Amino acid sequence: MDPQLIAYLTTTFLLAVTPGATTAVVVRNTLAHGGRGGVGAALGSATGNTIQAIVAGLGVAVLFSRWPAAETVLRIGGGIFVLWLGVSSIRRAWFPGAVTTKGDSQRRIGAESSSYRQGLTVNLLNPAIASFYLVVLPSFMPDNAPGWYYAALAAAHVVIAFACHMVWMVAIDRLHRGADRPALTRALEIATGVVLIALAINVMASG
Repeated sequence: MDPQLIAYLTTTFLLAVTPGATTAVVVRNTLAHGGRGGVGAALGSATGNTIQAIVAGLGVAVLFSRWPAAETVLRIGGGIFVLWLGVSSIRRAWFPGAVTTKGDSQRRIGAESSSYRQGLTVNLLNPAIASFYLVVLPSFMPDNAPGWYYAALAAAHVVIAFACHMVWMVAIDRLHRGADRPALTRALEIATGVVLIALAINVMASG
């Protein structure tokens, strides 16, 4: 296998496996809605990654170079959204019965839809994802590489990130079901909320 491709796959895996805002969103939705919520968030984040890759491939870097404020808006908007998710997680932890994996079919569908939207939004507004497709991925492109090669590298990132998020979902879902203790669920919710708030502050202060 091409050493440059191996280096790209290794770098991509290390970035994807490192917990960040998207991982925290998958965790919070798994705690709130069970495995279905975690899968929904993971699918939403994969869709967000795909859209980011397509936009980057179409030349969004030119937009950022001509209108630097666009990058600032993306960063602040993403930070505010992640901050809201973090505060919501902490608020939900203090209300008995707010965290559950059971409910009727209508509630499940609504929960899955909400989880998907959260995963999608957090990645669409994540400047780190935009930077990956604008800076990191192109640095592994061979000279005069065909257009399909960019698509293949982007697809590899989407698949690797989705797989990592699914691992988190399974681990948290099993931990939650195995313990079945409201106190543990609240502690995990609060921890997730604190992480999201810290990430949000870091994103908004990094400009």
